[in-house]
Amino acid sequence: MIRDGFIRVAASTPEVKVADVEYNREQVCEQIEEGRKKGASMMVFPELVLTGYTCGELFIQKSLLAKAKEELRKLIAFTAGDSMLVFVGLPWEYNNKLYNVAAAIQDGKLLGLVPKRWIPNYSEFYEGRYFNPGWEKTIEVSWDGYQVPMGMKLLFSCDNVENLVVGAEICEDVWVLNPPSIAHASAGATVIVNCSASDEVTGKSEYRRSLISGQSARLLCAYIYANAGEGESSQDLVFGGQNIIAENGNILSESARFENQTIYADIDLERLECERRRMTTYQTEGREDYRFVSFTLDRKPLALERAIDPTPFVPHDAGSRNRRCEEILSIQAMGLKKRLKHTGCRHAVVGISGGLDSTLALLVTVRAFDLLGIPRENILSVTMPCFGTTDRTYQNACQLTKKLGATLKEVDIREAVTIHFRDIEQDPSVHDVTYENSQARQRTLVLMNLANKIGGLVIGTGDMSELALGWATYNGDHMSMYGVNCSVPKMLVRHLVRYYADTCGEKELSDILLDVLDTPVSPELLPPEEDGKIAQKTEDLVGPYELHDFYLYYILRFGYRPGKIYRLARQAFDGAYDKETILKWLKVFYRRFFNQQFKRSCLPDGPKVGSAAVSPRGDLRMPSDACSRLWLEELETLDEDCVYGVPETNAAGGSL
Repeated sequence: MIRDGFIRVAASTPEVKVADVEYNREQVCEQIEEGRKKGASMMVFPELVLTGYTCGELFIQKSLLAKAKEELRKLIAFTAGDSMLVFVGLPWEYNNKLYNVAAAIQDGKLLGLVPKRWIPNYSEFYEGRYFNPGWEKTIEVSWDGYQVPMGMKLLFSCDNVENLVVGAEICEDVWVLNPPSIAHASAGATVIVNCSASDEVTGKSEYRRSLISGQSARLLCAYIYANAGEGESSQDLVFGGQNIIAENGNILSESARFENQTIYADIDLERLECERRRMTTYQTEGREDYRFVSFTLDRKPLALERAIDPTPFVPHDAGSRNRRCEEILSIQAMGLKKRLKHTGCRHAVVGISGGLDSTLALLVTVRAFDLLGIPRENILSVTMPCFGTTDRTYQNACQLTKKLGATLKEVDIREAVTIHFRDIEQDPSVHDVTYENSQARQRTLVLMNLANKIGGLVIGTGDMSELALGWATYNGDHMSMYGVNCSVPKMLVRHLVRYYADTCGEKELSDILLDVLDTPVSPELLPPEEDGKIAQKTEDLVGPYELHDFYLYYILRFGYRPGKIYRLARQAFDGAYDKETILKWLKVFYRRFFNQQFKRSCLPDGPKVGSAAVSPRGDLRMPSDACSRLWLEELETLDEDCVYGVPETNAAGGSL
């Protein structure tokens, strides 16, 4: 078992020999033994694996049916003393009729039998010649001196693992108009297993993959699909395996085709729980029609083997990342296009600093103006140098504006801010929050009034990471007339600018954008160092944005507990940040996230581009005076030397 709702599962395709039931059972036992060593809590085998799927007329032979039950008995005995939940396929005779069933086995006991509901009898399939459709109502069948439930509406519920409820269907069941898994999930199943024997024809593998992925997404569940492979009769068909473990639309593990393999994955039950809780359209019903069979799992500590992406907002695959960037830029531009068209504005004002966020905002504004056919010179790009402006950022801001064809205006605000200091009796040598925020608010004042003067919109530049941390001056850079970056996290901002640099086709423009990417993130509100370099680096003050974006994703998207986020971060950033650094900035994130909600409660409009956002009118309707105590107290009591139940080891292998 793994803490925080993770559980290891497996889908296995053993080599079989058609009608050699003893051999097949031995192969299943070998795979179960391997699964035990790897810590699997659940293992799923293909359809009719004990006999082979391609037995044909042999299915009506009493010898085969009797042997199947005999070997099932041995298999059940083999599981004694172990808590792994195992699903195997076999033919089952009841009341002189034959059924294609998945048998659920655990710790030396047959827990239940789930019959196949939809029996294919078309094209290459002739199951209707031998098997009868399963029934929904649960009946009791006798097995070795005790009664075993049999029926489609069976769910297996774990007593000591929250939200682990397992439903089963068999092969064709998932291909039909109304799969049994729909009713299973509606009744509370979080994991669906499928014992399958799906043959290979050209193009079928991609459809099968999308089918399983899509079903897991539709049902907000984990789906474990075990398919028949090599060893089945090749008289007319070839079976290629292709086991799949999916979770809410994501393929966690998949076997190679035409190879008999066992695949493993650590599924996240809490993630599924959160998704179902969040989606009010996901309604549960029909529990009263089901028979729930209880089971218990051993809770031995295991290390998490699931890959944890350190940049969950950014795809790692270059092709996927480029498609994502193009889509996001289009969403941003289309949002701004609509706002400009609705208001009748043919001018926009962008405060350009030479930093990442304002660069992205200008690029989006240019795209929106191009879509509307408005000349780019109607974009007023305003640079407002003050006490902290460096020559590098100033030059980048000016050159970027000129290369894009926007109109550049420079407003030096030093004198205005100095006069303001005099008015409020602020000592200019005291570089406190008043010193910094006075500059930010002066810049916003200039932008707003210029927009009024030319009849344009002020385009906001702040990104979602800054808004989550409250790293914005209230009624300063916090305010605009349309915030195009409001739901784009900082790490994604970098990739959007990089994508533009890689695809713009202009070397000079690309070089400017690459230099912007290479510039430290800074509000430039403090005087530069003696060598002219930026003195105020944001990540030195609030922490690394890659950590904060990681925290933001799991807090907003899934509502994970602080301890789980801490452990996930340690796994994701192993070798990059030590545990003290991860914990320090996670505490900072929670404090700022709660304390700065008042800024997010009055954000201007802006487009949502991803699965998480902080708009008070959309994803984050959070009270401004909510307390962070509950979350911070959990972080104060963490067992920092233990990650998912497995003690860390030093280089020599000893426990730390």
